[in-house]
Amino acid sequence: MPPPILQKLLRLTPTLAPIPNRGVLSISGSQSTEFMNGLLATSVREPPKSQFSTLLHAQGRVMYDIFLYATTTGYLLEYDSRASEATPLLSYLKRHVLRSKVKMRNVTEEYDLWAAWGSPKDHVWETKRHWNWAHSGAVEPVWNDTNEWQWGTAEGIINDRRAVGMGRRILVKKGDRPQDSSSHDIVSSDEYLLHRILHGVPEGITDIPPMHAFPMDSNLDVMGGVDFRKGCYVGQELTVRTYHTGVIRKRILPVVIHRPNQPIEDVSFSTAFDSNIDIKPSLIQRPDVDKPGPRPRGTGKLLSSHKAVGLALLRLEHVAGARKGDISLEFQVSEGDQSSSWAVSPWFPDWWPGDPPTST
Repeated sequence: MPPPILQKLLRLTPTLAPIPNRGVLSISGSQSTEFMNGLLATSVREPPKSQFSTLLHAQGRVMYDIFLYATTTGYLLEYDSRASEATPLLSYLKRHVLRSKVKMRNVTEEYDLWAAWGSPKDHVWETKRHWNWAHSGAVEPVWNDTNEWQWGTAEGIINDRRAVGMGRRILVKKGDRPQDSSSHDIVSSDEYLLHRILHGVPEGITDIPPMHAFPMDSNLDVMGGVDFRKGCYVGQELTVRTYHTGVIRKRILPVVIHRPNQPIEDVSFSTAFDSNIDIKPSLIQRPDVDKPGPRPRGTGKLLSSHKAVGLALLRLEHVAGARKGDISLEFQVSEGDQSSSWAVSPWFPDWWPGDPPTST
């Protein structure tokens, strides 16, 4: 739950916002499902169905977080089209076609992406979340055993189940508006960014840096973008090994950005910050403790931010220390010849899995 002062930032009325920086590829052909199943970290089966998924590098790091929209001939694949360290997606996919009966082309100029939330149709399909925990700390959503496909079956629409409350993702022809535009308020893409942050949902190259981010650190397991029981796919070996024998030490969480020692209630919503800023932990000196503990190791990263809230990649031990009041998490911002200090206070979204069940 966001701190009370931030709850006024939540838009609870029916809302539509454009989603920027998204590319769309057309993947068609009789073997398009088999082709995508061999590359993505989730299972892709016949008949074609829409879903959220992840494309990993051979060494298990994330290349792209993607959405697949089922069509009568295959799929439309939505992804962050901004330049990054990852190979351009169309070029990467073409390398793997070989003799597969698959055709692909860039259709970005033919489509627009929108997010919708706040109306009954944006959440009526939601069900109670259940979770599978691994000893490593990896977590998988368990969808209710019904005949309904969890990501939805409507053409050009995905039920965004990465987090409770995210709403729907809508693909429309370039220049068109979704049918719901008459019943929803239309707002800017910044409001979609704020919506994502408040729900703790990382997306795209700012939050999930290609060729650097690991899927579990980036919450892709929790959001349903990784299937640990699937057979062979690119990047599977390290991902499954981490699931079974590793330890998840980092997660992306929403944070409030404020001045050190400033009450969160006094936060300013007008300050803007860059991304990829180091967040350093430091021990808080407490009068009731004679000898301070060991100096915290490692740093975090501030990712996307807007209106004094953001997403940050943080070590879980630092999060636990900050919530207990033992550790402060701060970063520096240069302002001309001087620098200023800022602090972040993380919280867990309402939908977050919580603690794993204790074994008896």
